Amino acid sequence: MNNTRQTADPIVRYRSVSKTFGDLTILHEIDLDIAPAEKVAVIGPSGSGKTTLARLLMTLEEPTSGTIEVNGELLWHKRVNGRLVRADERHLHKMRGNIGMVFQHFNLFPHMNILRNVTEAPIHVLGLSREEAVERAVTMLEKVGLGDKLEAYPSHLSGGQKQRVAIARALVMRPSVMLFDEVTSALDPELVGEVLAVIKEIAREGEMAMMLITHEMDFARDVADRVIFTDGGTIVEEGSPEQIFHDPQSPRLQAFLSRFRAGSGKEVMR
Repeated sequence: MNNTRQTADPIVRYRSVSKTFGDLTILHEIDLDIAPAEKVAVIGPSGSGKTTLARLLMTLEEPTSGTIEVNGELLWHKRVNGRLVRADERHLHKMRGNIGMVFQHFNLFPHMNILRNVTEAPIHVLGLSREEAVERAVTMLEKVGLGDKLEAYPSHLSGGQKQRVAIARALVMRPSVMLFDEVTSALDPELVGEVLAVIKEIAREGEMAMMLITHEMDFARDVADRVIFTDGGTIVEEGSPEQIFHDPQSPRLQAFLSRFRAGSGKEVMR
């Protein structure tokens, strides 16, 4: 991570964030900063809380306690007469404009062609003219290698192509931070590489912060400025990819990487 990222004010800030469902604690007292343009990969076993981190930021789940800020503004709360109160839907709607997310499943509109799938939100959420939305959408679809599929419908695309459309749809909104939640887990193995290649290219451009929830260890090592390992609802260890994959300090991370290598047949500590 370069000095600019180390000293810049965080674009995302979690402070003492917890999430519970009844007696089950999903996240416990999380503190996490993401700097402008920083790429943060989150790894960990299933049920460790990594996806919930993203869902809280995307306003799909509400924290039980603690605060989250985006661009210096509270996400789930507002200050009224010097005290924190729960934000209303109008505030959440405004804040969502800063955040893009790509899910495991593509959630494309099957009755719309690819171009319309990507232009709907810029027109109806951002208020862009159709001409500006189309220009922005075509640029993004070309960026993800689908400039020749503008009139195609989702049913005519492969899973990898559909996921690339979903990435273009999120990018066209020009968010401050992008969240990728296990975006290859629903794909056939032969399609994973094309989607990861697109995300790597976007990451290299360095324009926006990213949180990448992933089980692809090689991908995390290649793309991230910082890797976070979660387990039991806490951040157990974090550091550069070099540190996390070559010199893990905690027994829990060491065990996770060993199990991952044994289960996948991949060598991740090179």
